[in-house]
Amino acid sequence: MKIKCVRLILAVLSVSLMGCGASRQAQLPTTRMSPESLKADVSLLKAILEKNHPSLYWYTTKDSLDEHFRQTILSITDSLTEHQFKNKLAWLINKIHCGHTAVRSSSRYNRLSTRKRSRQFPLSLKVWDDSMVLVNNSIRNHPELRRGTIITGINGYSNRQLLDSIYQFISTDGYTINFKQQIVSFNFPFYYANTFGLDSQYRVSYIDSTGRQRNAIVKSLTPRPELTRKDVDSLRGITRREFRQFKKMSKRSLLIDTSLHTAILKVNTFSEGHLQPFFRRTFRKLRQEKIENLVIDLRENGGGNIMSSTRLTQYLIKRPFKIADTVAAISRSFTHRQHIKPWFIYWLSMHVTGRKKQDGRIHFSYFENHRFKPKRKNHFDGKTYLVAGGYSFSAATLFVSALKGQDNVTVVGEETGGGSYGNTAMHLPVINLPNSKVRVILPLYRIVIDKNRPKTGRGIFPDIPVNPSSAAIRQGVDAKMEEVHELIISGKSQAKK
Repeated sequence: MKIKCVRLILAVLSVSLMGCGASRQAQLPTTRMSPESLKADVSLLKAILEKNHPSLYWYTTKDSLDEHFRQTILSITDSLTEHQFKNKLAWLINKIHCGHTAVRSSSRYNRLSTRKRSRQFPLSLKVWDDSMVLVNNSIRNHPELRRGTIITGINGYSNRQLLDSIYQFISTDGYTINFKQQIVSFNFPFYYANTFGLDSQYRVSYIDSTGRQRNAIVKSLTPRPELTRKDVDSLRGITRREFRQFKKMSKRSLLIDTSLHTAILKVNTFSEGHLQPFFRRTFRKLRQEKIENLVIDLRENGGGNIMSSTRLTQYLIKRPFKIADTVAAISRSFTHRQHIKPWFIYWLSMHVTGRKKQDGRIHFSYFENHRFKPKRKNHFDGKTYLVAGGYSFSAATLFVSALKGQDNVTVVGEETGGGSYGNTAMHLPVINLPNSKVRVILPLYRIVIDKNRPKTGRGIFPDIPVNPSSAAIRQGVDAKMEEVHELIISGKSQAKK
């Protein structure tokens, strides 16, 4: 089994490296677009959002948002590349404070960027608050710059200056900064380059092993050389079935520790991985193995299908529940339908499932009124630990929200990235701006999870907070899982007494 896993991993690496090597000469679009055409795109975007976005003024007043649009248009005084214009829109969309309203490059730009082998910032960093800690150094000639090293600045910018600059291009629910911190940690080189551009070398300030402030010059990362056909052939040897199995395992997995009667269920998405049959098999196995403790890891779960999230909830919750108090859109007509893809599918769905009520909104009544009952067969009643973090978003937040406060459930980790009060999501068509070809995600339904909660713009806070630390990173320790392990051991000790 171990040999198969190694072969699977090597095969996946070979595919990713082939993607880089096969298009060595790919060039990103650098065509500059006229200010008049870009201003027209901004004006069109404003018109579409005002017509169809149900939470445009949830956290920002209309006057303030109108002023942000005006300032964006006034700032376009010269021709811009797609990347420059995309960042202007990202800054603007960030002011809405909606994590599902996000800016994406054009399809062509995305396609070319995945094929282009360009230099990049060589350090992978974990960021939180004002902290930046080295996770991986791709350049080996700096022995002081090793895992766990505290970074204090780059090219003369402090951590706070760096992160504040990067965050202004990232959308989030309300004021959940933890979401921004987590996605930047996933790919710091990308977000650094997006904000500050690329250099041939960087001056990195850090704290050395004696506690002194030091500086190091690091060169940008050189792409790996192309794989030859012989290299690729040497990495082959897995079947298609094995490869599909590996992909499923990357979406969800189950590990059982028989000594502790504990299962660890990792769910990285609610969109893929044939989740519902997987959940059925999982909870049947938990019953057969007489599992007492269940740990559900949601730290990499950015959301997905609400019904998949609901099905998992049914195996754990003790009472009937509904998805949300409010699931409503402001319109089901698309005035600028030629720029919204695929408008017809969402138009049809909203006419079939939506109902216009006295408040003038289109309500998804099924999700507002239907109470889902707990599963009777294979329902899990033991101790449950939900491990959450900044990337626990959208449907993952709905899942945590439904279970938090139940007497056998403990939430461990960090504040979720998804809003505790609600978000704007459900249907997510894409606005294709005609001149720049830049795309903007357009959520159509406002979701109020619990109308009795205050609309603070924050996520769901854990029962037991476990924050990142340079010591845990340096030692390679999963502090959140270590805390859960201690809770399980402590619970067993108390049970014996």
